[in-house]
Amino acid sequence: MRSLDAKLAEIRAHPSSRAFIIADAKDADMAFGVRAPGPRDYLATRGARAAQFSPEVWTREEFAHRNLPEFLDIIREVTRQGLVDIMLMSASVNEQLTIREGLFRDSHVTPAARANDTTDVWAVRHGGYLKEPAQPFRSATIDHIQCGKSECDRSSEQFPGANLGLYSVTFVNDLEQDLATLQAFKEFRLEAERKRFRYFLEVFDPNVDSGIPPEKLGEFINDNILRSLAGVTEAGRPLFLKIVYHGPRLMEELVQYDPNLVVGVLGGSAGTTYDAFRLIHDAQKHGARVALFGRKINNAEHQLAFIEMLRLITEGRISPEEAVRAYHDVLGKLKITPKRPLQQDLQLTDQAMSYGGESPRTSVRVRDNPLSKPAAPRAATAIDAGEPQAAATKVAWPVKSDGSPDFANMSSADRQAYDEDRLKRRFG
Repeated sequence: MRSLDAKLAEIRAHPSSRAFIIADAKDADMAFGVRAPGPRDYLATRGARAAQFSPEVWTREEFAHRNLPEFLDIIREVTRQGLVDIMLMSASVNEQLTIREGLFRDSHVTPAARANDTTDVWAVRHGGYLKEPAQPFRSATIDHIQCGKSECDRSSEQFPGANLGLYSVTFVNDLEQDLATLQAFKEFRLEAERKRFRYFLEVFDPNVDSGIPPEKLGEFINDNILRSLAGVTEAGRPLFLKIVYHGPRLMEELVQYDPNLVVGVLGGSAGTTYDAFRLIHDAQKHGARVALFGRKINNAEHQLAFIEMLRLITEGRISPEEAVRAYHDVLGKLKITPKRPLQQDLQLTDQAMSYGGESPRTSVRVRDNPLSKPAAPRAATAIDAGEPQAAATKVAWPVKSDGSPDFANMSSADRQAYDEDRLKRRFG
């Protein structure tokens, strides 16, 4: 069983469980074009891939973005790391990695593909599409996602491609536009049910002025979600939701309404490292069970270390502030220059939740958040976890009699010391 299915079962059986689903959204080629693979300041272990540049025009170093082969190398590396539960891709990347290479065949990570690309993700350079109300559109078909061709062999329920997709809707508070959006969603749902295709539902905030005050926008979105799904029986319902985090009250309002509704948050623009870590922490605290981070991961100085911090936060083993400090420590050990100095990276900023980054969609602001200063870790003499009994070492956290970490008796400082040590060992 893949970790996604195990965690969904755990969440539904035990509402108090800390089970949390993390998705890496590597579907940006459905939105950005050349810029989709992200900046070249981070590459997978394999390094640079061949590219053709005319030296009298420009050099590879002057070209700021990764190419597609370098992007695919990072997807492979993140998948093999095994800390995410879902890898979201475009249909074409899904074909190459899932169908042709079999990357996910023996992995607990679930492959998924973006099942539609509404016009509010058409973030091409010099384009004006993002300024217009979102229009429904689908490049990919379910069959192409499942098997790479227009018609799949349906004699069995097994497909070589992904059997999970993201479907996106955008409500703009305009009757004609929202009716067209819901009609397209209905057609997709019926087809997905016939073809036994699983999906999760992404609900964006309006990409144009909706006439709704910003402080009321979350209520508009919550009501639209619940109203739209009320007429959908279990066979056609999404596995979970992906929405903008509008703050604690509105998250809890949605989560408490229907305990069977699994709610997740989207990441939005890159922002500071603390923006990302605090978002996943706060969303989980107030009921979210899923986070799908695209640009926040793809623009990180070291994607594997960044993902590891996200996982440690959701497991309750490290606070967002501690995670930022530990992440900077890892970057220092790897001799990677951070984009921001530590104190600046510990700040919260307004986060644009649109693909363009400057649309009227809601920005999330968290108030009343004094940054905690790290306490000095207390020393203890014990056997380091994973080492033989004879290799007694001094560690800065409590351990059990068998030498394994005693998380139940760890203070916040203890957890920070333990996780920093583990990350140093892992990343060198």
